[in-house]
Amino acid sequence: MFQGSSALTLDAKGRMSIPARHRDVLQSEEQGRLTLTRHPDGCLMLYPRSTWEEKRKQIAALPASARPLQRLLLGNAQDVDMDGAGRILVAPELRAAAGLNREVMLLGLGSNFELWDRAQWEARCMADVGNLDPAILEQISF
Repeated sequence: MFQGSSALTLDAKGRMSIPARHRDVLQSEEQGRLTLTRHPDGCLMLYPRSTWEEKRKQIAALPASARPLQRLLLGNAQDVDMDGAGRILVAPELRAAAGLNREVMLLGLGSNFELWDRAQWEARCMADVGNLDPAILEQISF
């Protein structure tokens, strides 16, 4: 189960270090094999490969009316492997599609991660807080 946020930096080649708290699990359970793809919200999603394989099957089985979503998710999916230093390469086309600059945020969301440009994430956070559904908030006790 992945959770929490990490402020990270993309290097000049577009590589990003996976935080140590996630790296060990991803190495032991997934052999460092991950998949990156686009998200409809404008960020990237990062999946452990086994989790992605299940999602990929679900997405591929959608009806023809879901072709735009299939193009977005499957057409942009790229398998990546962590290197010996625990880094992954975010391809230029995915960086451009998500507007990723040097400073990024990696968010653990349970079974996968979202990868955001830091400035876009901060703006999105502010907007999301203002749009919280009170009915959902009533279902959670803090």
